[in-house]
Amino acid sequence: MASQASPEVVDEKVTNSTTVPANDHPFENKETLARHQPISNASSTEDVSPDAQEGVKDVEAITMTWSRTHLYMAYIFLWIIYFVDAMNSGVTGALTPYVTSSFQRHSLTATTSIMSSIIGGLWKLPLAKILDLWGRPQGFLMMSMVLTLGLIMMAACNNVQTYAAAQVFYWTGYNGLTYTMSIFIADTSALKSRAFAFAFVSSPYIATAWIGGPIAQNFLSGAGFRWGFGTFAIVTPIMTMPLFLLLWWNQNKAKKTGLIQQRNSGRTTFESLKHYAIEFDVIGVLLLCAGLALFLLPFSLYSYQPLGWKAPMIICMIIFGGVLLGVFAVYEKYFAPVAYIDYSLLTDRTVFGACILSGVLFVEFYIWDSYFPSFLQVVNGLNVTETSYIVNIYSIGSCFFSLIVGILVRITGRFKWLALYFGVPFTILGVGLMIAFRQPDQNIGYIIMCQIFIAFSGGTLVICEQMAAMAAASHQQVATVIAVEGMFASVGGAIGSTVAAAIWTGVFPKQLAKNLPTEALPELTTIYGSLTTQLSYPIGNATRTAIIESYGETQKLMLIASTAVLVLAIGSVMMWRDINVKDLKQVKGVVF
Repeated sequence: MASQASPEVVDEKVTNSTTVPANDHPFENKETLARHQPISNASSTEDVSPDAQEGVKDVEAITMTWSRTHLYMAYIFLWIIYFVDAMNSGVTGALTPYVTSSFQRHSLTATTSIMSSIIGGLWKLPLAKILDLWGRPQGFLMMSMVLTLGLIMMAACNNVQTYAAAQVFYWTGYNGLTYTMSIFIADTSALKSRAFAFAFVSSPYIATAWIGGPIAQNFLSGAGFRWGFGTFAIVTPIMTMPLFLLLWWNQNKAKKTGLIQQRNSGRTTFESLKHYAIEFDVIGVLLLCAGLALFLLPFSLYSYQPLGWKAPMIICMIIFGGVLLGVFAVYEKYFAPVAYIDYSLLTDRTVFGACILSGVLFVEFYIWDSYFPSFLQVVNGLNVTETSYIVNIYSIGSCFFSLIVGILVRITGRFKWLALYFGVPFTILGVGLMIAFRQPDQNIGYIIMCQIFIAFSGGTLVICEQMAAMAAASHQQVATVIAVEGMFASVGGAIGSTVAAAIWTGVFPKQLAKNLPTEALPELTTIYGSLTTQLSYPIGNATRTAIIESYGETQKLMLIASTAVLVLAIGSVMMWRDINVKDLKQVKGVVF
């Protein structure tokens, strides 16, 4: 089994006698088919793709220049960065309800992630162009700096608005950093080994799931949540620098050997600013970000307005958001010099199906997960550490099982059957069962069982969806394809958080008003807005029992919505072609 995942010096070359079955191939037209046609065994001295963009040429030159030792070192550094990031996200997730509660805004726990999900997801497409035009090391360094800035802002925030702004920087940097590393893995791994490579670098989540909660608990009990963020603001740049230096060293080495030619655009500073503003479609990005934000945020903010949905601010936000989304569509079709999305990619049903699945998985996940940690503490009486263990079953199980999926893809060359016959059915089963089991009168063991179902199936679907998107693209298109898939995921996460916040703000306070004993009704607003206040009532107390019952009714509606959304996952996977990744060559040089 170990030999199946062993790195190889050069990506697989397929002999001329080998052909790809027509019904297995991801392309239907001859022009795109030619990009993935099997090729003859090449000599060890490969050339950089002449028609590729500069960033792609640079990374091909790096893989042709570096040694196998440097390849191993790069993957070790990747594993370490993923380890730190996994710890970071675990601690941040555990601390967030307490940050919002410290400002008496616990109900905004999901809302703080809406803007960060939108911007973090939409930023991936401009980032893909940065990676393709400027280079992988430059994009990696930029995202590390943005992530660090977000952590500093979170440590220094004094109100929920500043924290929400900090979340935008944090998740833009976090998603951008993991996205950049994903592109690097795609650049340095053969298609048949890529599923295992992705699973390998994600494996730190198996360990960090056990330590994120205790770390968060220690910060809350001691130095406070600010030092939790501050510590990672120091650790993150230190841990990301070795990989950047390794890439930078080999890029300079490739320049000295002549594989990377010196480039001079001949443009003035103003001309360069104009050029990149067009290339990155700045106007389109701003229209889309503003439109989605204005349209989605009212669903979680309306309960704070005295007039609710009839409030002028809420009505204006929805109308202007819808108008801006319409203006974006018109601008992209008729006026944009460079379109924000390469829509030709979405005409391939495998790519489109992978993107739809990515969006669906994030919508349903964020609907049921947004208030899950609070539920476990209030309803089941768990502390922060114990809660983190339950919440992180998904991370542990999905990352463990994705290693098995990676090996199966490498052996069989196929991934569609794993998603269609295991991933989708077991995800629906796990989420559907939680409608009955995530209730106050149920044993927590049933919740753990459901989480295991969702974890194993989720790990399968994430790997398979990424493989589907990448297998239906050339090396030149990989960064864009993964960015589009990531955009669907992040927008899906924003929609899921919006639905969760809308259900929570629309149902939970009404249930509290209905269930609370008369003497506790004056505290309704405080109970609704603070997790700490909810936990201050001992289990068995009439007020705590009313709060628990209110959680149960609200969570039931969230889970019903999640299960309904998952129906779309069946059709999205059925759209994929049954591609055999053993027959496709994408990358060059010393690769995994």
